Amino acid sequence: MAYEEERDRLADRLARRHDLDERVVDAMRTVPRHAFVPEARRDDAYADRPLPIGHDQTVSAPHMVAVMADHLDLHSAETVLEIGTGCGYHAAVTAELVGAENVYSVEYVDTLAEDARDNLADAGYEEVHVRRGDGREGWPAGAPYDAAYLTCAAPTVPDAVLEQTRAGGRVLAPVGDLAQELVLVRVRE
Repeated sequence: MAYEEERDRLADRLARRHDLDERVVDAMRTVPRHAFVPEARRDDAYADRPLPIGHDQTVSAPHMVAVMADHLDLHSAETVLEIGTGCGYHAAVTAELVGAENVYSVEYVDTLAEDARDNLADAGYEEVHVRRGDGREGWPAGAPYDAAYLTCAAPTVPDAVLEQTRAGGRVLAPVGDLAQELVLVRVRE
């Protein structure tokens, strides 16, 4: 019960601080972030900051997940490619917006991909597709995607991700080396 109250407070704070679509706020209110973070970090699950998940990786701060989902303007039944599954939290939020069966996520670290599959299944998102691979190559089998996003910074948006996103689709990524800028690309023919 305490987690649910903390999640509600977090969603309320995000709604007040950011001009978010109500569907995004509802998704943030629904997904149990505490189920995706290591047990030792669960007391901090609803703090609006990144948390370590092992392998020198973090789960993104909730405001970043919400802002990215809002910028992508995701709709039910759209297919979405995620690069960087991590613990699976961001994929679960995306699943709330488009349907779990429409989310394809690629994770480079084998152990994180396995953990994400388990986390997603335990939280009721077992239909999210997760595979271990190099995100720079995207996931051709699920293409074309209506939208794609990177959860990690990259020097540029990978060509394969752009090529696997349909014309008219959107790609969102934090781009840059030392400092990043959140870049939204509209894919054209």
